[in-house]
Amino acid sequence: MSATVKGNAETAMQANTLSGSASHAAAKGGQAVADVINTMNEINTSSQRIADITGVIDGIAFQTNILALNAAVEAARAGETGRGFAVVAGEVRALAQRSANAAKEIKDLISASVEKVEIGSSLVDAAGKTMDEIVTQVKRVSDLIGEIRSATEEQSNGTSQIDKAVSDLDSITQQNAALVEQSTAASDSLRQQATRLVEA
Repeated sequence: MSATVKGNAETAMQANTLSGSASHAAAKGGQAVADVINTMNEINTSSQRIADITGVIDGIAFQTNILALNAAVEAARAGETGRGFAVVAGEVRALAQRSANAAKEIKDLISASVEKVEIGSSLVDAAGKTMDEIVTQVKRVSDLIGEIRSATEEQSNGTSQIDKAVSDLDSITQQNAALVEQSTAASDSLRQQATRLVEA
């Protein structure tokens, strides 16, 4: 029984060590998830800023397009003398249109990226909460194993005391048996002496 309890105590100690390692690993995992969440938030902020800049570019392209249209109208009014200016205005208008298209594509890409970043942030946030729960549960398991280890150590100490008490009882029982034998021998001797006295 004592060997079993001691074995349990050693097993509980090993489990406590493993649980502590698992708790430490879970805490590190939780910190890594928190770092990822921060990075995702920074990416989201940067994406929003890029979207704002793209909006400015889109606005400039729109204004440039209007100016190019006005210039083309003025060039048409000028007739032959405004023909060269009309060509330049047309090129500026085409460039403004390409800028507007590029800005729209960038805006669409940024919108898609922002949406994915938001989804990623939600997933990472959920993972972070799950990690926190894991850390809490591992800590609880570690505490329980610590309590089991303490209880097992107390059992081990109690078992050792019981073993000693049983050993002491065995020794006392053997001493009592020896005393009983001596008493029996003395009683037999007295009986024999009494018989002799009666016969005499």
